Amino acid sequence: MGKIQSLLGEKGDYLLSHTCQGITKEQLHLPGGDFVDRIFGPSDRSVPVLRNLQALFSSGRLADTGYLSILPVDQGIEHSAGASFAPNPRYFDPENIVKLAIEGGCNGVASTLGVLGAVSRKYAHKIPFILKINHNELISYPNTHDQILFANIDQAYDMGAVGIGATIYFGAPESSRQIQEVSKAFAYAHKKGLLTILWCYTRNSAFKKDGVDYHLSADLTGQANHLGVTIQADIIKQKLPENNGGYNAVNFGKTHKNVYEKLSTDHPIDLTRYQVANCYMGRAGLINSGGASGDNDLIQAVETAVVNKRAGGMGLICGRKAFQRPLAEGIEILNAIQDVYLDDSITIA
Repeated sequence: MGKIQSLLGEKGDYLLSHTCQGITKEQLHLPGGDFVDRIFGPSDRSVPVLRNLQALFSSGRLADTGYLSILPVDQGIEHSAGASFAPNPRYFDPENIVKLAIEGGCNGVASTLGVLGAVSRKYAHKIPFILKINHNELISYPNTHDQILFANIDQAYDMGAVGIGATIYFGAPESSRQIQEVSKAFAYAHKKGLLTILWCYTRNSAFKKDGVDYHLSADLTGQANHLGVTIQADIIKQKLPENNGGYNAVNFGKTHKNVYEKLSTDHPIDLTRYQVANCYMGRAGLINSGGASGDNDLIQAVETAVVNKRAGGMGLICGRKAFQRPLAEGIEILNAIQDVYLDDSITIA
């Protein structure tokens, strides 16, 4: 706890002493070594899906804790290869991406068909692969924002991946098509025995109102999570909430005053707890993202991990903060995140 407390600095007491009152920890299905048996065992998931889920939970430094640390590297498409890998050109080579995940103690690595396919025979049996099947590419001009399919389920199965990942832009004009595409893909993935992870992002220019960006509001991201688990995402990947009240500010959809007056506050752990609640109270694990790389990556990553864990989340998916810097520093950040989940003194709020 000493190093973590030191990194948190003046935010330490604020983050480590908070107790959630609106949605209590007793109402949640919390991560643990028995999570696959306890939560997925009674579900309609097939034995092969359970096996692959257990393989993911049994890998890396967080093995058998119920928590996950995943390295995601699809930014070469989502943000362009130059923008992503020029800061550290070694990661133009797919093998170095997988090596970082292994040496960093991650449960798994999530990446593109090209990246994982290039090294699957060498590494698919050494660390769980998660194939990201759709992407938003940025070379079309003018830029558009639409998740389109780059890979299919059979390719994931054939390369030995344990699961697939996909993104939906909830709220976007293309979201209805994306929901149908991903729902169909998830159903077939489960039929093939693969687990499913959904990147649940909100995207609509109307979500910015009066100078405030509500793309990361707890109510809108929470609803995105709820739609994600509805199409049977086993794990939800979501950005950490930064505010609340998106529905009311944009003046659309339906919500309830209790969301803001009773179930949450402006504390980041309460806002994230609402995200967890929308993942069927934790039956589908919530992993938050580490965000873009900057000057205080180590501190920000630890803060995010503390918020996620104390809210009842399942872990972190951290990419740019790790691979856009020297190998040793990237491993240090990944290990620091994992240390939060390994520290029993950091409890559920």
